[in-house]
Amino acid sequence: MNIEQELFKRSILVPDKLLDFGFTKKQDLYVYSTKIMNDKFKVVITIKDEVIKGKIYDLTTNEEYTNYRIEDFGAFSNTVRNSYIEILKSIRNNCFVSKYFTSNQANRIANLIIQNFHCEPEFLWENNPNFGVFRCYPSEKWFAIIMNIDKSKIVKEETGEIEIINVKTDKKTDAYLKIKGIYPAYHMNKKSWVSISLDDTLSDEEISKVITESYDSFPASNTWVIPANPKYYDLISDFAKSDIMFWHQNMNVSNGDTVYIYVAEPYSAILYKCIVIEVGIPNVNKMLMKLKLVKEYSKDEYPFAKLKEYGLTAIRGPRTIPNKLAKILAENK
Repeated sequence: MNIEQELFKRSILVPDKLLDFGFTKKQDLYVYSTKIMNDKFKVVITIKDEVIKGKIYDLTTNEEYTNYRIEDFGAFSNTVRNSYIEILKSIRNNCFVSKYFTSNQANRIANLIIQNFHCEPEFLWENNPNFGVFRCYPSEKWFAIIMNIDKSKIVKEETGEIEIINVKTDKKTDAYLKIKGIYPAYHMNKKSWVSISLDDTLSDEEISKVITESYDSFPASNTWVIPANPKYYDLISDFAKSDIMFWHQNMNVSNGDTVYIYVAEPYSAILYKCIVIEVGIPNVNKMLMKLKLVKEYSKDEYPFAKLKEYGLTAIRGPRTIPNKLAKILAENK
């Protein structure tokens, strides 16, 4: 990768800004020139079809100077190289906008994730600055990672840089691996993750569907389920008298959170949807939260068998709800 490709690989051109910077336009070619090194060298930058190229000319000989292309060729050459890089950085900062990743599809997918799940990529590693992690909140667990790797890492006997997205599969790994463009996960657990090539082998819609399934397997933000045993507490009678309920606050709940109440046998179903209206209420040796009832369900709407289909496999105490179940419950207004 040459100097220009390296500096501009995560940038998108804004053509309207080129003329203000000092470029001239000849048909579809933009040209910029300036002098460096006490006017001993002239730099000529051209941009066509969003491809940026540069040349440096030695004004004492009127010949092209190329030693700066070789890193650490010598102290003088490095000075020329650094001066050239500063010009490129100025062009990048004034005439381009940043993009997260190199390939068009990787950026489209990143923007879909930002739009759909309201989380931006985090670049966590100095040695791998182009590896972007997407987290699911409130758990902060990764549900997708975009990386640039050599293709040989996922396809034997093929080489060249490629961007991939690693996605958690929610127990569907074998089914995904039958699809062209999806491979055993690079650098992750191959039983529960896959790698998808971001080279337009699969459409954005197809990839987005896999990502959504991954995201939906993680806990929903600010949404809880708590169990109630009618053998010890007749909450059904209490809710018949009032839509306000005080409950032990033994989870990290906040005002405005949604709490579903699962009632054990003989119901074995979610029967109530509540909103938290007050937290941190002292009561002897316990903290209480104040719930307001907003919806009741019949025992046939969300029985335990149906909850299991959406990833809620046990309700022994207060816990978060998988995103896919939270969506279903939220739609039932």
